[in-house]
Amino acid sequence: MSTNYELVSFIREARARGFEDFDIREPLLKNGWPAEEVEKAFSYLKPKKESKNRIQIYLDDKVLKRLEKRAEKNMLNLHEQIEDILRRSVLNLKQNSAEEKVDDKFITFFSRKKR
Repeated sequence: MSTNYELVSFIREARARGFEDFDIREPLLKNGWPAEEVEKAFSYLKPKKESKNRIQIYLDDKVLKRLEKRAEKNMLNLHEQIEDILRRSVLNLKQNSAEEKVDDKFITFFSRKKR
């Protein structure tokens, strides 16, 4: 599969308008562009500026809907809810108590600890 230069041109234009790679990639994938083709176009271009504190995850629709409901309940947006879950997971690991308390089922989803 060769690089799609129309897609490369689109990415250049979006970057020129101030969009970050994360904000360009996500809508392309949601609108049916094959992930391999999108990644090939990004790899063709040198990254403008990758933020070191950004991560990208793909979630099942069912999990995403549960996260959205949880975020609404906590009066957070989706990004804030995910950040909160990850932050509490890290804090929970740091406490390293003998009796582990997990107050959020999503923490177990993101945790590396085998259960």
